[in-house]
Amino acid sequence: MVDIEIKDGKIKSILSAGDGNKSSFADDDIYNAGGNLVSPPLVEPHTHIYGSLTEGRPHKNQEGTLEQAWRTGSYNREDRTEEEIKKKARKVISWFASYGITRIRTHLSSTGTPETDAADTDPHKAARIMTDLREEYEGIIDLQLVAIPTKGFARDEELYDNFESMFAEMGIDVVGGMPHREDTREKGVEHTHAALEIADKYDLQVDFHIDETDDPNSRYTEVLASKSKDLGIGERVTASHTTAMHSYPNAYANKLIRLLDESGVSVITNPLSNCVLQGRYDDYPRRRGHTRIDELLEEGVTVAIGQDDISDSANPYGDADMLKCLYHTAHFTHMNKIDDAPVLWDMMLYNNAEVFGVNIDDYGLEEGNEGSLVIYDAPTPFDAIRTIAPRNLVIRDGVPIAKTERTSTLLYDDSPQQVDFNHNPDDLQI
Repeated sequence: MVDIEIKDGKIKSILSAGDGNKSSFADDDIYNAGGNLVSPPLVEPHTHIYGSLTEGRPHKNQEGTLEQAWRTGSYNREDRTEEEIKKKARKVISWFASYGITRIRTHLSSTGTPETDAADTDPHKAARIMTDLREEYEGIIDLQLVAIPTKGFARDEELYDNFESMFAEMGIDVVGGMPHREDTREKGVEHTHAALEIADKYDLQVDFHIDETDDPNSRYTEVLASKSKDLGIGERVTASHTTAMHSYPNAYANKLIRLLDESGVSVITNPLSNCVLQGRYDDYPRRRGHTRIDELLEEGVTVAIGQDDISDSANPYGDADMLKCLYHTAHFTHMNKIDDAPVLWDMMLYNNAEVFGVNIDDYGLEEGNEGSLVIYDAPTPFDAIRTIAPRNLVIRDGVPIAKTERTSTLLYDDSPQQVDFNHNPDDLQI
């Protein structure tokens, strides 16, 4: 156990427990974590704040497919005022903050409506709203915005110019893509190349929705990785979802995974949404809907983990808790062994931060790093994942921004007893 001292927004010192100088801090600025787990602040690398909290308002995705989610989601977002959208977004951002997440990468439609391919009378509406919120939360939550182009933008001058203006004029942070939405393989390749060339031109990060399907013939991740390698930008490129990889023949999957490693392209898995969206066209057995996390990690590919949808047409569930993502990943991907817990933990912390673009040398509980941290109601990463532990305290640059307490008391005895959900760490070798 240690004492962590934070001064002027930075970690000043990390000392053996009891060696901290309490006299230099006001009583209200001292927090006793009781030997519980402490981590750096969490990062959400893939979500959709703009469309959150819209499922069933008024339309519902009765099929449960991704294709139906695209259509239903577009209808549910029609005619919403900017203030209505911001109100829902603020609610979701507050959820992220309460769970210790202080950096969020969120995707938004940019040119037209990619869900329906219909013309959009205000193609910059989502970007305008989200850049306003990015400024509003500056210093508390870092919002990183990804613009997704419309199907066909690579061949349509107006759509292309609108998309490029998101970066040249509006300050959108990350270039997105969705090539598997195109009508043909050739158009999907053009889509990928065009978006990457914009990213190269403006020196931006890239995050594609890509091969989010059960179709083993959807193979755009190879195009993304190969072109990124040619341009020399792979270290700042991310392939999100890549669920078709679970349907690829093993020989091809092995080749692709090696290409991802060579190119430096990272991958984001989104377990909560993809486990319900994929396998919808299967009878039995039904595919679980995840990319090949274990094989990617073994090859050295950076694999991050995202929340994705929060109560929208792709998934009506979700509450922005990253630990729920880890919990379900452990179960759905056969990573539920005790020794897998540190791997999952590093995915959530360091891989997510790396994909976001955080300087890993400056990330972590080290003297001189940012004075931001999360305290869990659990003594170890394994117990934090197993119990989906509350975040007792969240601190951003030395300032508390969220606090949560979980108390359960048994009343059936003469003497009420408080429930402890955690293992004794001394009894469990992790």
